[in-house]
Amino acid sequence: MAELAGGCAHVHVRAAAGPIDNHVCHCNVCKAVTGQQTTHVAFFNYGDLNVDHPEKLKRVPFNAQNPNGPLEICLCTDCGAVIMLDDKQHRIRVAVPNVMAPPITRSGTPPRATPGPRTAARSMTACAPISSGRPAPEAIAPRRLPPISGGT
Repeated sequence: MAELAGGCAHVHVRAAAGPIDNHVCHCNVCKAVTGQQTTHVAFFNYGDLNVDHPEKLKRVPFNAQNPNGPLEICLCTDCGAVIMLDDKQHRIRVAVPNVMAPPITRSGTPPRATPGPRTAARSMTACAPISSGRPAPEAIAPRRLPPISGGT
């Protein structure tokens, strides 16, 4: 697996394993958070996406209509960058490339600008195209994955 890392200058995120699921989401919550009709998401087992300074994360509800729900958007307290989505129940962590700045990238690959309002700081690098027209690293390129053993 290519090494995946991201975060900002103050909080660094590194994946110890590849995602357990990835897809293009079109739910109403993702639409409200991103302002887009669809968005690419990559789910990791909670312990596989490591954060070096969790004390520097400001947590806000992912779903404004359900503020006590399990998912939280994690923001850097120093610069305000979106780092990831976190699960209060410690089941999963989620990378949402089009709202993360800078996003999870292959280590050693410099960011590449993409067209539109979200440019280099919010783009994926070393990418292959996906059906949404947004780039995605090979490690999280859309493909059918086997179900997670042990339930959800």
